[in-house]
Amino acid sequence: MKLLFKLGWRNIWRNKRRSLLTLAAITFATFMAIAMRGMQLGTYAVNIKNSVEIFSGYLQIQKTGYQQNPSLNKCFRLTDQIVESIESTEDITSYAPRVNADGLISFKDISLGTAIFGIDPEKEKTTTHILEKLKDGKFFDSASSYEIVVGYKLLKNLKAEIGDEVVILSQGYDGSLGNLKFKIIGTFKMGMQEFDAMGVFMGIDAAQDLLALYGNIHAVAIELEDLSQIENVSEQLNDKIENEDITALTWEEVLPDMKQMIDMDNASGIIMLLVLITIVTFGILNTVLMSITERFNEFGVTLSIGMPQLKLVWLVLLETIFLTLLGVLLGDIIGWGINYYIVLNPIEFAGEYADMWAEYGFLPVMESSIALGIFINVSLTILIVSIAACLYPLVKVFRLEPLKGIRYT
Repeated sequence: MKLLFKLGWRNIWRNKRRSLLTLAAITFATFMAIAMRGMQLGTYAVNIKNSVEIFSGYLQIQKTGYQQNPSLNKCFRLTDQIVESIESTEDITSYAPRVNADGLISFKDISLGTAIFGIDPEKEKTTTHILEKLKDGKFFDSASSYEIVVGYKLLKNLKAEIGDEVVILSQGYDGSLGNLKFKIIGTFKMGMQEFDAMGVFMGIDAAQDLLALYGNIHAVAIELEDLSQIENVSEQLNDKIENEDITALTWEEVLPDMKQMIDMDNASGIIMLLVLITIVTFGILNTVLMSITERFNEFGVTLSIGMPQLKLVWLVLLETIFLTLLGVLLGDIIGWGINYYIVLNPIEFAGEYADMWAEYGFLPVMESSIALGIFINVSLTILIVSIAACLYPLVKVFRLEPLKGIRYT
């Protein structure tokens, strides 16, 4: 076997030009695949982290069915048992209760539809980045304050200014029509067009008064240290919460539109990688086929003096594996260098391209990742397709007869 390894390595360099071209193709495919996957997964991770930390939270506790069909009546009370379940789960760093509803906001003779979000500013400080999205003015300090912060586009559409008083109307939990007067003390800019044109933040106690919720809430946003902890924490919470009507949902369930967009982009990226790898596969097939065809005479002589057919097949396979491993190793090194550079220096977009990304709720930035899984998956994929590419040449070698090999021209 040791002799086969030596022969396999030496045979690669018998035609240096062809081997180097094939090696360059494998290296190119490897580092391109690693760079593309790194940028895809890195950009997904930073956008997911940004979205969940801005508003939704890594997880949310809701009443079963609320996410599919939001309704004011699908509320629940934040009992001591639920609080204990949250606080006893190790990876949870903080949580914030929420009230959500639709309503109508009026200023003078202008009335517009609005999305009402009742929050506890003290809880949100440690759970999300909502307060950091303040554009003008200030945020309210108390959960019972009758002050609100509205989307900057909503303020513009209302033709109002910071300091003006508005009336918000909404149907209450008891069926009555609630209406209260609030003072606009600031505006926010989330970067999502619809949210900035409809959103209103108010204190959670004030929202409960407006909606006659009597202490009930609609969701609890939960903050974790890392995205990788989501599944584990979700399972723990669902096991600990004794009420079957209350469930812990992951960000994927809370933000299905974002998850779908990422899945679609990920699928298109994988297709591009498959096309790239397929082209390289045909290159490897061509190299191996030409290599064995021009050595049929040599193989015929080798077989005629007693070399087992299977060892000859192993020799050709080892040549392919050596060439592929060398190309993959070089590609991994170059790919790691590219990805690491982008990790340290993210690509930031500006102008119309940045606005387009922001419109869909994504950060106008492209980052990368040097996660070990990317290198393992790409390397194994290229190695497997390389071996698959040489199956046909191996079959030809296995079926080669000594006399036909010697006479081959």
